[in-house]
Amino acid sequence: MRLRLTPWWLRVAVVWALSRVVTTAILLAAAHAQVANPWTGPGPSYGSFASIWDGHWYYIIAVSGYPTELPVADWGGVGENAWAFLPVYPFLARAVMALTGLSFEAVGPGIALVFGLGCALVLHRLLSRVLGEGRALGAVVLFCFAPLSAILQVAYAESLALFLLLLALLFVVERRYVLLVPVLPVMALTRPSGLAFALFLALHFAQRWWVRRRDPFPLVERLEVAGVAIWSGIAGLAWPAIAWAVTGSPTAYTDTELAWRVPYIGVQHLLPFAPWIQGAEWWLRWFVARELALPLGLVLLAVVVGGYVAFLLTPWARRLGPELRLWLVAYPVYLLAVFFPQSSTFRLLVPLAPGLGALAVPRSRAWIVLLAALGVGGQILWVHWCWQVLPPDWSPP
Repeated sequence: MRLRLTPWWLRVAVVWALSRVVTTAILLAAAHAQVANPWTGPGPSYGSFASIWDGHWYYIIAVSGYPTELPVADWGGVGENAWAFLPVYPFLARAVMALTGLSFEAVGPGIALVFGLGCALVLHRLLSRVLGEGRALGAVVLFCFAPLSAILQVAYAESLALFLLLLALLFVVERRYVLLVPVLPVMALTRPSGLAFALFLALHFAQRWWVRRRDPFPLVERLEVAGVAIWSGIAGLAWPAIAWAVTGSPTAYTDTELAWRVPYIGVQHLLPFAPWIQGAEWWLRWFVARELALPLGLVLLAVVVGGYVAFLLTPWARRLGPELRLWLVAYPVYLLAVFFPQSSTFRLLVPLAPGLGALAVPRSRAWIVLLAALGVGGQILWVHWCWQVLPPDWSPP
């Protein structure tokens, strides 16, 4: 009875705080065992350890901004550079650093931690609209203890981007479309998401049109959805346009993104949906004969996609409602179209967090505890395999 009388936000905050104790202990243990690497010496502090990998790129942007000339790699094309990382998070870090005098090692992870709590709060509000309070809290538990939840307190933009995404999804579920106008460009300039959300809004428009006889879709709302879909698409194209304007190269952003794939598959052009086929072949050639890698990779990719579709058709997933299920369709389609699968792909799945609501549908505390415990085990594996630097390291987070 006392738990029911406790404000929902306090319950969420307690779950978040307990989960951060666990995740911080995992990160501290990994930091203690960390050997010398390109970013730190052996056994670095928490702040230093939480600011490696892409965190160092965000640090460079926070203190130096973006280059006006694209670097040239040894192979003759555009090399890895800061244009691959969007500006909202590092510029926010710059502002906080200027106001407080704190270092990036304190500010970067700190911003992520604050917005991680914001994610938990908004996720609860979002899922309570479709699942009710109890199941929403169960989903928050799974979110806070999930295998990738360490990313919510390191110097990455994921928690800020996810907070904005969950807020945008909440506005769609509540059909307050006008409120998306200020959110979408900020979200699109935090992590690549504008085009994915535009696809989601187009699917949302089609779904509402399809069921308009039993769920009215007034002209005003049609115009609002169409307008914010176009607005999201424009926001998604803004960063490549900015990179073009600053560097003078119309392909500055895409060339920069492709630079990270060269060590895997060599120099390639960006062809929609080709990266996953290329990736499937690259990964499997280490385990099977080269001539079998491509057909086996296509089969494996089909199995994964088919399994995911089957999940979306389960009664548990159907409880999420049409809006969230459409997002769970639109975002993977976007990933399949543009991203190359590697160890960082796990991190790119974080925007699918609303799908955890499906796993919280069964009313069983034992089930939630079991999944949370498995999530903690996943955290240990992910921090060790992806975040901790074990030279020669081929598994960036």
